[in-house]
Amino acid sequence: MARYHVDNRMAGTQQSLTTTYKTLASVVGVTATLCRGRAVGLAVGADGAPNATDCQIVYTVQRQTATGTATAATPNPIVPADVASRSSAFVNYTAEGTYTLPIWSRSLNQRASMQWVAQDTDAMLLWPATNNAGLALMALSPTYASFALGIVDYEDM
Repeated sequence: MARYHVDNRMAGTQQSLTTTYKTLASVVGVTATLCRGRAVGLAVGADGAPNATDCQIVYTVQRQTATGTATAATPNPIVPADVASRSSAFVNYTAEGTYTLPIWSRSLNQRASMQWVAQDTDAMLLWPATNNAGLALMALSPTYASFALGIVDYEDM
């Protein structure tokens, strides 16, 4: 099964974090090439100068049911010989979409970054074969007001 990479440095302009969630990257199904998908890895971290006072950044993945306003990004196949992704990716949201409850959350110090990799298929984060349904990787901070990097590695199913 082909794997793809998308991050919020691939297109558009990164958005500064605030006290409400900002979507860094999302992957969704589209009617023309409808398929299910699953996130197999996530990576997150601050992508700007640290705040003078240590603070936290909260990262979360929520199920997305409608896209907001964002920049389309072309997912890169991890193996160059693989076909183009059937899912669509969006980055650097300027208006949020519609989301449900979080399915993955981490709180990190602004000076920390982390990578999460699903250990097996039962641990992967899935989305249905429904138009505009998918996963959104988001971040917020009460005091860090710069950029965060969000990376999603995924498979179409």
